[in-house]
Amino acid sequence: MRFANTLSVALFGFLAGGAAFAQEEALTSDLPLIGIPKPGGIAFQPAATSVARDIHFLDNMLLVIITVITLFVTGLLIAVAIKFRASKGHEAARFTHNTTIEIAWTIIPVIVLVVIGAFSLPRLFDQLEVPEADLTIKATGYQWYWGHEYPDSGVYFESYMLAEDELADFGYGPEAYLLATDTAVVVPVGAVVKLQTTAADVIHAWKIPAFGVHIDAIPGRLNETWFRVDEPGIYFGQCSELCGISHSYMPITVKAVPQAEYDAWLEAAVARYADGGAPVTQLAAAE
Repeated sequence: MRFANTLSVALFGFLAGGAAFAQEEALTSDLPLIGIPKPGGIAFQPAATSVARDIHFLDNMLLVIITVITLFVTGLLIAVAIKFRASKGHEAARFTHNTTIEIAWTIIPVIVLVVIGAFSLPRLFDQLEVPEADLTIKATGYQWYWGHEYPDSGVYFESYMLAEDELADFGYGPEAYLLATDTAVVVPVGAVVKLQTTAADVIHAWKIPAFGVHIDAIPGRLNETWFRVDEPGIYFGQCSELCGISHSYMPITVKAVPQAEYDAWLEAAVARYADGGAPVTQLAAAE
């Protein structure tokens, strides 16, 4: 299995076709890594978008509701078991209806569901109703890598997972293994990014936990969502739909940079494609 994984990584590196290491390293060193797994970590990644913050709020609210219901039911069961235990001489009641109880256990769950829906539906609509975008990015899933296109600028590149011995060349430490890619999606901080997803073979899913973004990439269909990153940084995600033997080896790297730095990167990326389309190397702004 280890040999198969190493072979997959080597194949990805070969297909990537030679990114410029110095450029990647230059920008990586100035940005914090966000979304790196931590030993014993069980909580969400830090929220980098308003959508992610809303999701965290909703999750915490549901946790409170579920906890209250669980404690109430557990306490009721314990109280009934103690008060009406057979050793005290109690016999099981023979009645089959209790109008008050039946009304209560119908109305109370309905109220709880209405409250949950009142908070969750607006957040669902917020993810799917894309505001006026400053930038559009189209992500195409392949077995087993991602292609990213900037339709408004004619920029397209493919992102492959870095082998362990390539991390240092791109400015990453060993903690980024299985997370970092040779090329990264670059977006400006504070800009509304419309994300379109599709796939060329099987169903994939484009997911960046810190953004609160998880959207399927389906062959023959174009899905849309959006995000707006609040803080500069390098954010990591992954394909989150089982898509074949190397599903675990198609991560996603997004670099959020200041607007001026993004503009310089985009200008260099467009120029790199003007003469026939050599693979765009990330962070050409450093040149």
